Amino acid sequence: MKKIIRTTTIPKSLTAFCTGILKELSMKYEVVALSSPGEDLDLIAKTDGVKTVSIPMERHISLIKDFVSLLKLIKTFRKEKPDMVHSMTPKAGLLCMLAAWIARVPVRVHTFTGLVFPTAEGLTKKILMLTDKITCFCATHIIPEGEGVKNDLINNKITKKPLKVLGYGNIRGIDLDFYSKRKSVMDIATQLKSKDYFTFVFVGRIVKNKGINELCFAFQKLSAVYPKVRLWLVGPYENDLDPISDESRKIIDSNSKIEAVGQKNGDGLLAYYAAADCFVFPSYREGFPNTVLEAGAMDLPCIVTDINGSREIIKDGYNGLIIPSQNEDALYKAMEYMLVNSEVRMNMANNARESIKERFECSFVRKCLYDFYDEIFE
Repeated sequence: MKKIIRTTTIPKSLTAFCTGILKELSMKYEVVALSSPGEDLDLIAKTDGVKTVSIPMERHISLIKDFVSLLKLIKTFRKEKPDMVHSMTPKAGLLCMLAAWIARVPVRVHTFTGLVFPTAEGLTKKILMLTDKITCFCATHIIPEGEGVKNDLINNKITKKPLKVLGYGNIRGIDLDFYSKRKSVMDIATQLKSKDYFTFVFVGRIVKNKGINELCFAFQKLSAVYPKVRLWLVGPYENDLDPISDESRKIIDSNSKIEAVGQKNGDGLLAYYAAADCFVFPSYREGFPNTVLEAGAMDLPCIVTDINGSREIIKDGYNGLIIPSQNEDALYKAMEYMLVNSEVRMNMANNARESIKERFECSFVRKCLYDFYDEIFE
């Protein structure tokens, strides 16, 4: 039986991207899940029934800690003797592909779930591009999560190796039975929904790179003109990594129409989708944003920025609107358009779920991955 080690930097990424997949893979392969230690790694062991290995990995550059992690990874790969190491997320990609190359693991796969360097500048951008080049050099197979990521890798000359997008992109897919307006979801949504207010919802980390600054200022302007609007911000603040501006935080704290409700999961999260009228996601960069897929599956029209992933999910004017990134005025106009053009918005809402079903249903996305593994091991 072939052995596969799936790796991410932090265990939360494993639960987000691989829950269920690892269990299905274990029916055919010996599967090991590897990431930094944490409760989510323990959860993977219980839910998917696979062996787990914890090796601390820093999300940001830390030369000494990164070197220690690299040595531990090399030792682990030599001990486990996998036939494949498949990494996701930037730091896990760099360290695990390099370690697997040194340990002479036969098949080394990295999935680019998003690229950081396109929005970076100066020396930081050069360093990020170099790390991606090292990752690609050490990998035998490279999977961009979508066509946008693929084009960025090619256009910036990160690698000359063949790049394969699986299916229509995305690495997890959407479980349409779960992401639906089930009774348990609608019971909660009924308590949240208000017929008197038009509700925008954002789901994700409350950080600068998700476009929260522009969203706060655009909504502040919108709510001054249209009193019957509100905005839900669903997700955690990350003040240490990529904080929003002080001005944006003041708007969130002072505008009674904005509710920062924190991170939600399960039916509690789906209820916010189900109770809203429009999903807004003004991110600066993505690989393939799962929240846009989730919102579409919950019948929500979406406002997204013209970035990788989002532009591959949303067809402008069909199931949402696409606007320029980092453009507060364009965001305001799009939100206003959704608010005042109810018939057009409802048409987009009617198209939303079907567009997700056609291209991103989870069984189809998983089959693309499993077929890819079969091709490698033939």
